[in-house]
Amino acid sequence: MLFSKSCEHAIRASVLVASKEAREKRKYIPVRELSQELSISFHFLTKICQALTEARVMQSFRGPSGGVGLARPAAHIRLIDIVAAIDGTDRLTGCVLGLPGCNDNRPCPLHRHWGARREQILQMLEQTTLADLAQVEPRSKRAKSTVTRQYLRTQS
Repeated sequence: MLFSKSCEHAIRASVLVASKEAREKRKYIPVRELSQELSISFHFLTKICQALTEARVMQSFRGPSGGVGLARPAAHIRLIDIVAAIDGTDRLTGCVLGLPGCNDNRPCPLHRHWGARREQILQMLEQTTLADLAQVEPRSKRAKSTVTRQYLRTQS
């Protein structure tokens, strides 16, 4: 896989937070609620949210109405921000086979093929925002929320 399980969960959780903020007008979503909806371990998701908070993708608030929320508008948070916070960008800039010294002058067997795909993936990550992903547009708001949740659940 291109991303670690932590990164996949971070993207799914971030999309769900963006969706809940937009649709339910909630500023903070409890991590326990997110973990239940996404079927992710509460403790594992808490660590992921801490990393996203440190990277200023999310912000956290303690207390009875606390939880996590986006640190800035969903339209200003790109997927690359989340990937960089959790996995870093080495997987996207280094050799796909992990070979040291692989470059344009001394390419590995997959270098040519990966280079073109890598650029496409980087472009998609840089251009896609949480707002883009949270705006799945089925026929009704209720259906939209259900579709988003079902999609996020099936991605685990």
